[in-house]
Amino acid sequence: MNIYKLQYTDKAQGDADLLAKGAYEVVTEEGVSQEVYRNGTQAIVYIGKIVEIPATINSEGEESAAAVYYDGVFYDIMTTEEYDFGDNEVSPTNTQFTHTFAGYANNNIELEEVEPE
Repeated sequence: MNIYKLQYTDKAQGDADLLAKGAYEVVTEEGVSQEVYRNGTQAIVYIGKIVEIPATINSEGEESAAAVYYDGVFYDIMTTEEYDFGDNEVSPTNTQFTHTFAGYANNNIELEEVEPE
């Protein structure tokens, strides 16, 4: 399984790239359109903006400094296919707050199953 973490300028650019690569297609039946995964795609998660520096909240619960966000928007895709996303593929170094797919580590290595205690 391949897991890609992607960054684009905006959602339109990200959607267009995934569509062009064949990760999904838009199917319209009886006037209703829906996105359908193709070519081994298991999931596409639109993350959106990611906070780089959280907002500062004062003791009264008011925001005293706004949050700072990383540039662009982010996606995660899980697929059996191999894609070349070029400069849009990113490797987060702080994985504490990154999205993961259940059973898979952020670095594409499958996690071992853990027995409940």
